[in-house]
Amino acid sequence: MLVNPTDAIRTESNVRDVEAAARALGLQIHVLNASTIGDIDAAFAILVRERMDALFVIPDSFFANRRVQLATLAARHAIPAAYAQRDYVAAGGLMSYGTDIADARRQVGIYTGRVLKGEKPAELPVMQPTRFELAINLTTAKALGLRVPPSLLARADEVIE
Repeated sequence: MLVNPTDAIRTESNVRDVEAAARALGLQIHVLNASTIGDIDAAFAILVRERMDALFVIPDSFFANRRVQLATLAARHAIPAAYAQRDYVAAGGLMSYGTDIADARRQVGIYTGRVLKGEKPAELPVMQPTRFELAINLTTAKALGLRVPPSLLARADEVIE
């Protein structure tokens, strides 16, 4: 899993959550840190050298801005990679599962309207994401030699061919 150590709070939380899920599934997780372009290249060198099976990129604005680099490196080294946002899949990444960003932005608009109509922000309930989206890039899957089960394709919100 690739994390940005400069965002310590989010990184710690994500590492804790992913490690707990991995233990439950009997998987081993290796945490790779990257906060520069060179760090990303170094992380992929470790992925290749250690022959890791897959990569999960933790949501981070630095990584979002480097999504093409991440997708390109994953493809070049034939590493199946998953992300939390569909933008990575559009850039050539294998798959993503995460919050529906358009829905989250709509919720921000609704809250803004409520505040502008006089409601006090402190009295508004905390909203959790309610919509999640799964995106799969079939072109990338084929290039990696992966067969995506029809049942997974049927559940996907978007399939890029």
